[in-house]
Amino acid sequence: MNNREIEALITQFPIYQYAFVETESIEFTEKVRTICKKECSRYGKSWSCPPAVGTLDDCKNRCREYPQALFFSTIADVPDYSDMDQLLATRREHEKITSQIEELLRKEGHKCYTLSSDSCALCEKCTYPKRSCLHPEQMHPCIESHGIVIIPLVEANHMDYFMGEQMVIWFSLIFLQLAG
Repeated sequence: MNNREIEALITQFPIYQYAFVETESIEFTEKVRTICKKECSRYGKSWSCPPAVGTLDDCKNRCREYPQALFFSTIADVPDYSDMDQLLATRREHEKITSQIEELLRKEGHKCYTLSSDSCALCEKCTYPKRSCLHPEQMHPCIESHGIVIIPLVEANHMDYFMGEQMVIWFSLIFLQLAG
């Protein structure tokens, strides 16, 4: 399966924009993880966030095992952009789409490693650090947890980042090692 065939496969989903990205072109920086540590309440409390995902080098090496990535976005209407509960509720559909695309790619024999827009929310309370993750095959680490800054990826691929205060854009990166 090549990128054109993957494009045909993903057209069944309500993806807003997408691009195939060479993994070597993705910038990894500790600065993002420093922001996570200082500003995110999930830091050190989730298997999908630092430090559980490993060091920056661990994350970079893990991603670079795959030559390319499918970078895509979905959009959702948000009545009140300042209402964090409303905003985060729209994420469920994006995560469902991300998981479905990942599953289809795996069924085609491709090796995948998936990152998504935010910290994992599969469990009401994450087991980190006391117990192993309950859903390691379904959990998608946060893109930023790996030191990846979204905006340069968005700009390099001529994608949208902000569409006004009534819309939210969610992103995922599915790193790919194509079969064959």
